[in-house]
Amino acid sequence: MTTAFEPFDLGGRPLANRIAMAPMTRSRAYGAGAAPTPSMATYYAQRASAGLIITEGVQPSVVGQGYPDTPGLHSPEQVAAWRTVTDAVHQEGGVIFAQLMHTGRIGHPALLPDGMVPVAPSPIAAKGQVFTHEGPKDMVTPRELTDSEIRQTIEDFAIAARNAIAAGFDGVEIHGANGYLVHQFLAPNSNQRTDIWGGTVEGRIRFAVEVSAAVAGAVGAHRTGIRLSPGNPYNDIAEEDLDATYGALVDKLAPLGLAYLHLMEGPDRELTLRLRKAWPNAFVLNPFTHPEPTGPEALALIEDGTADLVSFGMLFLANPDLPQRLRVGGPFNAPDQSTFYGGDDRGYTDYPTLSA
Repeated sequence: MTTAFEPFDLGGRPLANRIAMAPMTRSRAYGAGAAPTPSMATYYAQRASAGLIITEGVQPSVVGQGYPDTPGLHSPEQVAAWRTVTDAVHQEGGVIFAQLMHTGRIGHPALLPDGMVPVAPSPIAAKGQVFTHEGPKDMVTPRELTDSEIRQTIEDFAIAARNAIAAGFDGVEIHGANGYLVHQFLAPNSNQRTDIWGGTVEGRIRFAVEVSAAVAGAVGAHRTGIRLSPGNPYNDIAEEDLDATYGALVDKLAPLGLAYLHLMEGPDRELTLRLRKAWPNAFVLNPFTHPEPTGPEALALIEDGTADLVSFGMLFLANPDLPQRLRVGGPFNAPDQSTFYGGDDRGYTDYPTLSA
């Protein structure tokens, strides 16, 4: 029987175990020009015992930012600052991928340079509010991307992927989940285009496929993963016929040879198993445990073959030495939700390890 504590080969890169740190926005990129800080290097290095670290969402372009103090990978300053993070993780023996996240219509002009507004497949505002430095604000109607702008956005992902490798990352994960830009193209309620980028399942999946192909072409398929969340209503997404959409998407992505598919699971385990069967390479699962966070019981999904790796979010946030704690059965630090987004090092780098 395979266990979570056995090594795994991810696209030719050996992982120490099958426990992944899920991407989690922390909004602490206080460096100049949305660059990482020394505290971010400490935070990720503390968690280097993960088989795989996937960073918080990193915007591939200026207009891709949808939250305060999130980091980018589109300037020389950001690349240089991320190098301190990756060096710190590698010194501790870790493997780290950068998650490339364009938030699309989720955002606000207050978070962007003057005159810039969020962009999306169609000019349809998402319901809800977004946090800004001026407090919560209603989300605005985004500007619809033109065909040429869509192609430039695809290239932005590829450039950011190259920047990630230049910054020392072991690979990148394309964020195609949680209602952000790639997911907005997949969903009929946010993508009402009638050109080649919408209108049909084939049209709606095109952006995700072309972004994946461009990133794989830029840095190698063995360094590229993608995260999907079929049916996740977060950020005002409404999807129907998940089998058709995600079955077609996985069929198109499979020949690209990507290193892994990272599935943020919904309540339909049967869909998970169908996608697992259709996916030829590593399958990373963030299992559906709502309303509770993913806990130690999820390790059984590796033992029964449902997943190759399991990703943990809040449990990793509060337990920097999570693999060790999982191996011995705890105890586990409780996460302080008041410090999740922004702030100083409290609730960020001060969670104790077992040895402490």
